[in-house]
Amino acid sequence: MSSPPPLPADPPTPTARLLASVAGVVAGYAALAVAELVAAAVRPEAGPVTAVGGSAIDLTPAPLKEWAIRTFGESDKTVLQLGILVVLAVVAVLLGQWELWRRGAGAAGLLAFGVIGAVAAATRPDAGSAADALPSLVGAAAGAGLLYWLVGRLVARPGAPAGSRRRFLLAAGATALAATGVAALGRSLGANRSKDAEASRADVRLPRPDEPVPPRPRGTQLAVAGISPFITPNKDFYRVDTALVVPKIDAARWRLRVHGLGVTKELTLTFQDLLDRPVIERDLTLNCVSNEVGGPYIGNARWTGVRLADLLRKAGVRPPSRGGPADQLVARSVDEMTIGTPVEDVMDGRDALLAFGMNGVPLPFTHGFPVRMLVPGLYGYVSACKWIEEIELTTFDAYDAYWARNGWAARAPVKTQSRIDTPRDQARLRAGTVVVAGVAWAQRRGIERVEVQVDEGPWERAELAASDGPDTWRQWFLRWRATPGEHTLTVRATDGSGETQTARRTGTMPDGATGRHTIRVRVE
Repeated sequence: MSSPPPLPADPPTPTARLLASVAGVVAGYAALAVAELVAAAVRPEAGPVTAVGGSAIDLTPAPLKEWAIRTFGESDKTVLQLGILVVLAVVAVLLGQWELWRRGAGAAGLLAFGVIGAVAAATRPDAGSAADALPSLVGAAAGAGLLYWLVGRLVARPGAPAGSRRRFLLAAGATALAATGVAALGRSLGANRSKDAEASRADVRLPRPDEPVPPRPRGTQLAVAGISPFITPNKDFYRVDTALVVPKIDAARWRLRVHGLGVTKELTLTFQDLLDRPVIERDLTLNCVSNEVGGPYIGNARWTGVRLADLLRKAGVRPPSRGGPADQLVARSVDEMTIGTPVEDVMDGRDALLAFGMNGVPLPFTHGFPVRMLVPGLYGYVSACKWIEEIELTTFDAYDAYWARNGWAARAPVKTQSRIDTPRDQARLRAGTVVVAGVAWAQRRGIERVEVQVDEGPWERAELAASDGPDTWRQWFLRWRATPGEHTLTVRATDGSGETQTARRTGTMPDGATGRHTIRVRVE
């Protein structure tokens, strides 16, 4: 084996260091392009950015995750991926410098990063097989070879720097161009892989429900500008999950397995099996536990699906109140997210669903196509598994689902809450009659009363929209005689059990925020 080329006698010039940095970035770009191409052949989730990002999410402390959701909202995953790319770019610059100072060292460093990516991909809970390590390893090997070669264009002829620079710039340009082509090919292959799933969703025709949603009472939707619509459009429905790549699943290949403690007849169901069962349609409000007081992570939609309790009974499952040995249902998604739900809550008569329709159309991919789980009255992290493919019956003592392992409560009924939608916080208003309006919710209990307080004055009872049942939110409004000056508006709700929303302010951990939504406005 030949020894590496000798270093230049003189220290590298500033120009050489700059070009070495460029070499590092180009080699890193090429490494990612090759890795994503290989991932398109293996599976998109095995790509290094996705694998490392997923591991970062798993290892991030829960308070930091909450901060990211509060700060970046539904863009938190994009911010994470951009952050990873920025870090990789900085590392690539340093590796280019290192390669210039010591031939082979930068390339070895790039290989080491490939190993990190491979380990992250292979050890993720959703790892498909050992092949998940290939994208990072192959990409790193390609990048390391290119880095060694590119920096070699700079040091090959120390006595002729101008010529070396020209050769380097030509080589770097050609490499970047080729990497762009590889990246485009990877994206094209990835798009082709998802076409079957997209065609599958396009082919789904939701069956006419055997139990359509009961007629909605007149007056559930108030004619108030700025209030949240009673039914949240799919495009506006919140999304909070840990999936960096939204799973796209062909419904024809989808299967759901039901097994575990107390199951006397294990089930494996196809999508068509669900469509052939009695189908129900319900309006249900879904609430994320990350929703702070007055926050946006809540929505109300019309869901179409089958009763989960019926399937469990078919499998021989009995709730604990009837002697069943399992008190926890663990739902697993295709990306191996685990959601733990009390079996008693699923089987107590509420409309717990395996849903395949949302607002009259098949579930969007971002909301769980082909099938997701919904249990009214529970926060989503203990009830609303998207992309579900397995249901295991077990106990809370025997198993902690994903969020319980991360410090959240294992059981989490939705708290009574309310929100002011209009006017907005810090709004400037004209003196006179101002309509204050919003929504309130207390799933399984319903809303009986909403009150608004102006500054430190008495609580004034708001007018309620018609109720569509205890499992949906309820709109409300109050006509306020606004006088000039700065004012504070606070809302509170009382649920059907007579419990009034507490004023005690707590954060979202471990089982949902408490407190009363307050805004400040200026009247002129």
